[in-house]
Amino acid sequence: MVLTMNATSVETAKIREGADSSEGLTVADAVWVGTAILQRKVGKADRDKGFSTETIVDFVQQLHLTKGAQKSVWQHVNQHCVANRPPQPNRSRMLFALGGGVRRLFRDGDRSDPGRKDAPTHPDWEKLPQQYQDLRRWYEEEWNRSVDGLNDPLLALAGTWKDEPADEYVAHLRENWSNAQ
Repeated sequence: MVLTMNATSVETAKIREGADSSEGLTVADAVWVGTAILQRKVGKADRDKGFSTETIVDFVQQLHLTKGAQKSVWQHVNQHCVANRPPQPNRSRMLFALGGGVRRLFRDGDRSDPGRKDAPTHPDWEKLPQQYQDLRRWYEEEWNRSVDGLNDPLLALAGTWKDEPADEYVAHLRENWSNAQ
């Protein structure tokens, strides 16, 4: 599912007020900021949903987040910032491609192209303008965390063998293994 956003909210208006000081954002940082604002707006219920390339590009342009040309913003959303695409030439891992031109913010645990290993997943926090510093807290405390360990298949097994040690539980499962066929 692709989400689209209307850029007329109170939050967007506040961001526009500080647009003059944010025009210095690099295109990559502007793409991250724009996408982070969109992701935060849709909330936890739509955590795994993304946005079309056009929606992100239009939002970044509407907020005047960078002096970069629209074509450059589009290229960053389409390729340069996308973790699971080969780096050409940028290596950042700020976005994750869901398919069909749909993107969402990258999270730890998402697949990424080997050529992007250890590349940045967000702007340099020290260089991010003050009006976007709240995105840091949101990103670190809400977005980039697994939801109660459900994203980790091993952690999801916790509690499966509540009344016996793990080795005994596995041995118990294997007792009639040969008879099951």
